[in-house]
Formats: sequence, structure tokens, C-alpha cells
Amino acid sequence: MSIETRSVLTAALAAVVAVAGYLGVLPLAGVSAVLVLVLAVGWPGLAGLPFMPGAGAVVALAGLGSVAAVTFTAEQPYLQHMAVVFAGAVVLAFVNELLRRDGRLRMVESVSGTVAGAVVAVCVTGWVATARLDGGAELVVAGAVALALGSAAVALRGRTWLVYLITIAGATAGATLVGWLLPTVEIVAGAALGLGVGLLVAALHALFDRLPSLERRLPALAVIALPVTVSGVLVYVAGRVLAG
Repeated sequence: MSIETRSVLTAALAAVVAVAGYLGVLPLAGVSAVLVLVLAVGWPGLAGLPFMPGAGAVVALAGLGSVAAVTFTAEQPYLQHMAVVFAGAVVLAFVNELLRRDGRLRMVESVSGTVAGAVVAVCVTGWVATARLDGGAELVVAGAVALALGSAAVALRGRTWLVYLITIAGATAGATLVGWLLPTVEIVAGAALGLGVGLLVAALHALFDRLPSLERRLPALAVIALPVTVSGVLVYVAGRVLAG
């Protein structure tokens, strides 16, 4: 799958997150669950894990469990049960190794890769937790718009440093514009959020774009969903620290 296709699809997913965040917590939780499943399907192949079905199941359970925990936690802090969910995911990563019947080759790599996938999946809950904050829906829109513009800019052709610069500038401009249009998101908070999202998109692109596994469809799907899932925790931090 080409970088242009992946970038456009990531931008489309970010747009879906923006719409879901505007509609409410439950639609956003549903979109987050779908993102987790897409990531879980492709992550084992992307990370080159030896036991793909088990690793994918652990990543999916970690992500879906965390989305459910954040969605139905009655009061702040909405991430208060995340430690329990993630601890369960670590235990499941070791159970996954016990179920292997292939000699358990590359066991350390398998455990670490599975836990890393669980961490990425859990990050998606930041979108849901942000939406539950006062004025959080607008912040979700700002972060998703920044992500969409930054992801679309990655598809441009040209010098690498220039493409990354446009990516960061586009994401920053998008979130700043939302901060200017929506009174609940301050312009400074929007600009800082957009800058962070732009840097994240550029960093993930530099980290994963040259992997040979992206020639296959499932790992490519994981890379498409990856910026959207990881951005969730960044948006939540911005909501708590910058927007109050």
C-alpha cells in the first residue's frame, strides 16, 4: 500500500473521529473500538511477532477493555481504571506465550512486542476521556482536524524535511483555526495541540514508513490506524494541562 493511500486513509479516520467526537461520547467510543480492532489485526505483522493470533487477541482485549473502562467510569479521573486494564493485558501477554506450541522462539521479542501493541491500543482511550471533559468535544474536534491535515500533508512529494515542516505547520494551523472558531478551545491551547500532533505524525511517518512489512495489507492497516490511536493520549494531556 502506497504512502499516499495510507496518508489519505489516516486523514479520513481522523475526520471520522472529529465527527464522532462532536456527536457524543458513545459514538466516539464506538469509533475508538473499531480503531482498536484495526490495529489489533495488523500490529503482529507490523511488529514481526512470531505468534500473530494470540498477540492480536491481547492487543484487542487491552484496547477494548480500556475503551469500556473509560466510557463507563462514573466520575473523574476517567482514566482511573486504566492501570488495572493494562496490568491484565501484561498478564495476558505471558499467557499468550504459554499457549504457544512452536518452541517459544523469540519469546522476549514476542512479549515486548505484544505489550507495546497493548500500550498503543490503550492510548486510543484518550479521545473518549477528553470528550467527557467540560468542553472536551471541541478539543477532540481540534485534535482530529490537526491530525487529518497533518496526515494528508505527509502524502506530499518533495524533500523529506520540507514535507515534515508542512506536516507540522498544517496540523498547527488546523488546530489553531478550530481554537479561534470555537470559544471553548483557546487559541494558544489549539496551537500547542496542533504542534504536538504535527510532530507526532512526522515522527511516526519517519519511524514506520520504510518498513518492508508495509507491502502487506494487514501491517499497512495498523500503520493507518496508529497515528489516530496514539494521538488520543496527546489530546487528553492537552485537555487537562492546556485547556484546564
